[in-house]
Amino acid sequence: MLDLEVVEDPRAAAAALDPMRQRLLGELREPASASMLANRLEIRRQKITHHLNQLAELGLVNEVELRHRGIMTERLMQATAASYVISPRSIAALTPAPRALKGEFSATWLLAVAARTIREVGSLILGARIAGKSFGTFSIDVDRVFTNARNRAGFSRDLGVADAELTAKYHDRNSTSGRDHRLVIARHPTLKEDTP
Repeated sequence: MLDLEVVEDPRAAAAALDPMRQRLLGELREPASASMLANRLEIRRQKITHHLNQLAELGLVNEVELRHRGIMTERLMQATAASYVISPRSIAALTPAPRALKGEFSATWLLAVAARTIREVGSLILGARIAGKSFGTFSIDVDRVFTNARNRAGFSRDLGVADAELTAKYHDRNSTSGRDHRLVIARHPTLKEDTP
């Protein structure tokens, strides 16, 4: 089972968003049969079997074991990944175009850039798995506290200056042997989540 799978097929994305199938995918982080799930979730086995067959057809679950018990055969299924990310590619017609929304302080542009990042890195992950190769990435995810808007703006300005200095030092737009890399730096207010 993979740690994370990127879903690009629109049908698989729709299946992963269905509440019942989300629940089954969550339960199937560990192998289970339709009967085991039916008992655990108190849902008819036939209904579970129908959903499992659909998820298997879409490549979201796999059969991992067959158990023979007398005249009965029990199929143990498992999710293909512990978690899933739905690529914006699966809803290409609705995917925002960052170029059309560009604005340094625009929240909609930030979302469009994030969607593009998911789409591009998701495609890179899928391609690397097929090719049996890896690729380099780098991420920073930290919380910062700014006491006022002036400090926040100063931080953003200085970060932009630092990027310009590093770009001047390391970026070579005339290179014919280098590989293009996209750099995304984002700053936004931390979402206050409800805690139980």
